[in-house]
This record gives sequence, structure tokens and C-alpha cells, in this order.
Amino acid sequence: MAGPVGPYNDAVSESILQRRLVDVAERLKRLRAELAVADEQVLFLDEEAEDARLRALVAETPLGEVEARDARRHADTLRRHRDALSGSIEELRRDQDALLDRMTAEAATRTDRAGTDDVNDTNKDQEATTR
Repeated sequence: MAGPVGPYNDAVSESILQRRLVDVAERLKRLRAELAVADEQVLFLDEEAEDARLRALVAETPLGEVEARDARRHADTLRRHRDALSGSIEELRRDQDALLDRMTAEAATRTDRAGTDDVNDTNKDQEATTR
């Protein structure tokens, strides 16, 4: 069952959608900034892991291999974090698109309803004039 229809409910619904859009936009901004940092860190840790791998090859020691493995593990962990951030950003973008679609649909509904009300008022006026 649909809720009551009217200007007050339209305004409340629009206000809620706008707040949600602002919230999503702020979260997207934060996640994008965090993603930029993670991208830089991944590049740095990848270089460090490659350097550790080369040092381990040259040194041919168990300690060098452990350091290389640890460096690679750190780089891989941060890469997974970066991928999770990318996934969160995509999800928020889909949410944002859905909210915008909903706002557009509700605005169109209000416009259609207002047009119908104008036609009904015109018909009532014409009926009153003919009496």
C-alpha cells in the first residue's frame, strides 16, 4: 500500500534523497582519496618487494628469502585493500546512480501529477461556467 501523496510527503521524500546523495558523495570523496594513497603505497611496496627479491637472489641466504617473502606479502595485502576500496567505490557509484534515477522518477511523477491537477481544475472551471 502506497503512503499518502501530497506536497509535504514529496518534500520529505526529496529531502531524504538529497541527504542520502550528499552522504554518498562525501563517502565517495573519502574513498577516492584513500584509493589514491593506496595506489601510491602499492607502487612503493611493489618496488620494495622486487628489490628484496633481487637482494635475496644475490645473497642466496635464508634470511634474504624471508625478507623478500615478507615484502611481497605486505605488497599483496595492500593490493587487496586497494581492490576492496575500488569495489566500494563502484558500489557507491551504483548507489548514487540509483538515487539519481529515483529522484528523476519522483520529479517526473510530481510534474505529471501537477499537470493532471491543472487539467482537473480547468475541467471543474468549465463545468461551473456552463451551469
